[in-house]
Amino acid sequence: MEDGAAIWRIARDSQVLDLNSSYSYLLWCRDFAATSVVARGENGEPIAFVTGYLRPDRPQTLVVWQVAVDRAHRGKGLAAALLDALTARVAADQGLSFVETTITPDNTASERLFTSYAQRHDVGLEREVLFDGGLFPEEEHLPEVLHRIGPFTT
Repeated sequence: MEDGAAIWRIARDSQVLDLNSSYSYLLWCRDFAATSVVARGENGEPIAFVTGYLRPDRPQTLVVWQVAVDRAHRGKGLAAALLDALTARVAADQGLSFVETTITPDNTASERLFTSYAQRHDVGLEREVLFDGGLFPEEEHLPEVLHRIGPFTT
């Protein structure tokens, strides 16, 4: 739980992610630690994270909620390494059939991350709009496109 404030700051400073309340990051670190991962810098401080959860109706599907890397540590492949480590851990702990995430059309960094992830693992990648922009209370919210990666074989 001690990482919650730091990952909230990393998410805030990304200027790309939808920022959740600081409270939600504390809860995430408590309740979804098994399906999330934090990278630490030389002094032990969090410098990157991937948060996820298992879909209740599809327990072998990992939904990746957010991925963020502190600005000073970007461009080094850290997000890809964290995503690989997290999915390997989930696969070993309870099995993994699919990875899902949503990405807005303007988030090219996430699009590249998840496309390269699917290619690295030699699995399929399907895309479809999950939430149309009009469903959000904000007037200008872009659609959230579901990226469904897999199936993975055990």
